[in-house]
Amino acid sequence: MNGLINVDKPKGYTSFDVIRKLKRILNMKKIGHTGTLDPLATGVLVICLGRATKLANVIEAKEKTYIADFILGSKTDTYDTEGEVIDRSDVKVTSEDVKNILSKFRGEIKQVPPMYSALKVNGKRLYELAREGVVIERKSRDVVISKLELMEFDEETQTGKLYCEVSKGTYIRSLIFDMGEELQTYAHMNGLRRTQVGEYLVEDGFTIEQMEEMGENEDFSFVTSVEDSFNFEKVELKDEKQIKLFLNGNTVVCQKPNDRYRIYVDKEFVGLGEVIDNRLKGWKVF
Repeated sequence: MNGLINVDKPKGYTSFDVIRKLKRILNMKKIGHTGTLDPLATGVLVICLGRATKLANVIEAKEKTYIADFILGSKTDTYDTEGEVIDRSDVKVTSEDVKNILSKFRGEIKQVPPMYSALKVNGKRLYELAREGVVIERKSRDVVISKLELMEFDEETQTGKLYCEVSKGTYIRSLIFDMGEELQTYAHMNGLRRTQVGEYLVEDGFTIEQMEEMGENEDFSFVTSVEDSFNFEKVELKDEKQIKLFLNGNTVVCQKPNDRYRIYVDKEFVGLGEVIDNRLKGWKVF
């Protein structure tokens, strides 16, 4: 089975927990996810099956949308409620205070990843070092926050909710931590829902329970084929020499505008291609 699944990940599951569940439901081994969601987080987790695992980095690179809950006045070692509180502040801020600092985080910014993250340093994941009590200096990374809005804020409880549209590699936990520093207090995340990854919407996602029930009835309609997952124009290759060159990773002449296309041979889908200056090259060939 080759294709993609839009999973609505439940709270308490790691991304690999979802994969383990799907391996059992689908009775297959070659399954990968397209960007880790912490156990605290829920929402869109796009899963790739079989040959579609080649597309994992393509989907991971898409812009993502989140709704995040945060608390001001306390700092945790993980930057979220799953960690241990390591400091507190009595500073009280208003909703206007929060709104006023958000502009500092919109657009292209530098962000330092949290210690409790899956990033690797010298072959070891940061969260493994953090659990050993080791804290190392992390390099800041360029990320883009295209939209950041305060949805609500309770001045009495110092809790609020953010709407965020961000690039690949953005840590919402780090964003909230940095907001706390800008407000001269502390902040940590206490809820996160990923509502969109590219064209994948959370309202179209399938829960683990839905997929288990469908799988028991031999209904695998929750899997979308690679062909149907991309709304690119079709290009049919007919010349034998062109077909051989394309499938072997070479470019071929193609009188199409610069864009990405779904490629077919004898009406059979063979992969995705990209035309640049009248030359077609395989982008992802299956």
